[in-house]
Amino acid sequence: MDPRRVLVFRAVARSGSLSAAARELGTTQSAVSQQLRQLEREAGSPLLVRTSQGTRLTEAGVALLARADTVHSALHQAGEELGALASLRTGSVRLASFPSAAATLVPAAVRALRDDHSGVQVTLVEVEPPEAWTAVLSGDADVALVFGYDGPPDDDGALSWVPLGIEPLHLVLPPDAGAPARVGPSWLREQGWVAGCERCRRHLVDSCRAAGFEPRLLHESDDYVVAQSLVAHGLGVTVLPQLALTAFRHPDVEVRPSSGFGERHVGMVHRPGAEGVPAIRALMERLQAGAARVLRPR
Repeated sequence: MDPRRVLVFRAVARSGSLSAAARELGTTQSAVSQQLRQLEREAGSPLLVRTSQGTRLTEAGVALLARADTVHSALHQAGEELGALASLRTGSVRLASFPSAAATLVPAAVRALRDDHSGVQVTLVEVEPPEAWTAVLSGDADVALVFGYDGPPDDDGALSWVPLGIEPLHLVLPPDAGAPARVGPSWLREQGWVAGCERCRRHLVDSCRAAGFEPRLLHESDDYVVAQSLVAHGLGVTVLPQLALTAFRHPDVEVRPSSGFGERHVGMVHRPGAEGVPAIRALMERLQAGAARVLRPR
């Protein structure tokens, strides 16, 4: 099976149409169509079904796309290795990160890398850990900053995990919350809560249930600035990790430690072998150095 045709197929599958893939590849739609027909003959099965809205993968196409992503990622890494032979004078790294790490760990690390190797380009996309993990698996990101509650994220062994440290979770309360002795399960049961992303919300609910009460979820926001502003105006309470509070601390909220809500294990994931690419390794080293100044050692 010709790997060049496999990459043409990946471009069509990922873009959703032959015309979009042709634009991406800098060729004609008829040339893309011809490459696909030859690939389907080699595969012995249709890979795509043409529809009025674009293309749809067949079962064989879904299976091939997973392998095509691996080929795409491997070729990207090979290109980076070749481009970085001259002491990191060129190269690029695609980084995915959850929001609070993107606001705290990433800027200093990228600036440090640029100061040392101005020819290395880092691009950042801000996404939650499940999407960041998927981006690395699909070959659309080289490194992802992710976290897991009370331990590293669940891993099937497809990616390599590099721990960076541990951050505690804190109760964020309005300024009139009162003495610490007052803020117990019975008081928290009566409050409205501001919840974050789906995984964060699930962890919050599980922690509250473990403490003996069901949280009354009133507001949902992935934005830690919005969450703190709601709390500052007396519209609820919430739980936020240390990195979020490092990135932004509203002057009118009170932050208290609360071991009952656990902690987050922060780390990086990448495809096995990616750490051998000089530009990727250089960024990872700077992220590790920055995390050592902010996070608790694991």
